Amino acid sequence: MTARLIRTATAAALLLGAAACSSSSGGDPLAAPSGSSAGGSGKTVVIGSANFPENELLASIYSQALKAKGVKVEEKFNIGSREVLYGQLKSGGLTVLPEYNGALLTYLDAKNPALTGGTEAVNAALVLKLPAELALLDSSAAQDNDSLTVSAETAAKYNLKSIADLAGKSAEFVIGGPPEFKNRSEPLLKDTYGLTFKEWKPTGETTANAIKDGSIQVGNVFTTDPKIVTLKLVSLTDPKNAFSTQNITPLVNKAGVDATATAVLNKVSAKLDTAGLAELMKRVAVDKADPAAVAKDWLKANSLI
Repeated sequence: MTARLIRTATAAALLLGAAACSSSSGGDPLAAPSGSSAGGSGKTVVIGSANFPENELLASIYSQALKAKGVKVEEKFNIGSREVLYGQLKSGGLTVLPEYNGALLTYLDAKNPALTGGTEAVNAALVLKLPAELALLDSSAAQDNDSLTVSAETAAKYNLKSIADLAGKSAEFVIGGPPEFKNRSEPLLKDTYGLTFKEWKPTGETTANAIKDGSIQVGNVFTTDPKIVTLKLVSLTDPKNAFSTQNITPLVNKAGVDATATAVLNKVSAKLDTAGLAELMKRVAVDKADPAAVAKDWLKANSLI
């Protein structure tokens, strides 16, 4: 299980018992929309999001892109955990969710061998696992994934671009991350890339700062963490998919989206990439900009509105 999934599972345990969720329409954010339908042309598309800033930002991008093409939209953001969101999407109370394909497959089948097979393999497995009511649209290149990250200076000194480039050098490096990362990833990185590190340190939320100050040379940082941008760090690519792919992908209730909505959401996916999303998250998480305003700026910059 990735650090993202552990974090999500912890949040789920707390949030399933919570009653306070926000909704643009007021009332119960999990109820089916009153007086509207998630049906095709001329009817309302209900966009939901999980309860963390990146997912709300993505949902706002979807929402504003659809509205710009004349699609009727209702926003139900910040609902909570995947367990709640998935059930609502399946029942038709929600129409569209920004999902992370690897995390979704893990939720449906944690031992599926496709999890290490890359985007196409994960999506092919999801097609087989999803119920008839649901469908994936096009995956974006953008991922919010576990990574091994280094400072720009370390990357330049050792010519590091991918995790594979650490082979023969890892014994010189101290690696850090969440406490559970060592047990989960030490054998994975050894088996996949032949890496053995000098020392492992539990650095938790301070991992990015520890990379920058030299306390560790390699760290487990999520690929859209704003600190990658602000501290000028380098996330190494993962050519052998040691970490499950986490492409941001629209998950839809098929009865609720028509050809127009599908085309709009696929165009959004075609424009999203990890570096761009990290820049957007810097504005939201560091600069404290309004997610809807950040979403609008991105859509304008990419000629989507």
